[in-house]
Amino acid sequence: MERRITGWFSHRLGREMPLVAYGHAGYPLLMFPTAGADFLEYERFHLVDAIRYLIEAGRVRVYSINSVNRYSLLNDEASPAWKAELLSRYDSYITEDVLPLIRNDMGDANARPLVTGASLGAFLSANAYFRHPDLLRGMIAMSGSYDVRSYLKGYHDENVYFNNPMSYLPNLNDDHYLPLLRRAEAIYIVSGQGAYEAPERSQQLSAVLSAKGIPHKLELWGHDVEHDWPWWRKMLPYYLEQILW
Repeated sequence: MERRITGWFSHRLGREMPLVAYGHAGYPLLMFPTAGADFLEYERFHLVDAIRYLIEAGRVRVYSINSVNRYSLLNDEASPAWKAELLSRYDSYITEDVLPLIRNDMGDANARPLVTGASLGAFLSANAYFRHPDLLRGMIAMSGSYDVRSYLKGYHDENVYFNNPMSYLPNLNDDHYLPLLRRAEAIYIVSGQGAYEAPERSQQLSAVLSAKGIPHKLELWGHDVEHDWPWWRKMLPYYLEQILW
């Protein structure tokens, strides 16, 4: 399996942002790490191994990036305004830095990656997809929460609103993004119902999407399915198999 690490200093974010790519061919998949973890987390916890057979077969090419969660949502020293500002800067980093790299790597100027992540990575993948359905193909969001206002101590501004799916999706009525979302082919919202899972958060997002006429699949796994790696290693290949052809 090909494995390549690259990175650059992001002036938007004020720090080095490394990236790892796996594979030689196939559909692009962009992975967002959990909590405050880094770009190699999915490799360390064997989620990459769980989809290795798809990578080696040339069905999927995987890109895993850093988040800014440890400096933003999870940073108790930062002001809520700065946390939200960093989320907006991170969104620009994805569209202006990461997406062009993926498209160049693929040799396809119109490539629209799938996005995925678990836990807080599910939020990041969902926010990226719902903000940019013109640039991204779909998402597999595992064990996520899609309302980040609890991290912001009641603070609200434009950056909070436009980086919080449970704020902007209910009000989405424009003539560009809503029609694109209503033609979505791959929105998977997945959660277990066991220890440390919060399936009601996935149900809340599903209810908003249903109200807006956005097709998706809400799948709640069993009460034995915990908020943990062994289950994410089962979920991701299962849903990739349903999407890839």
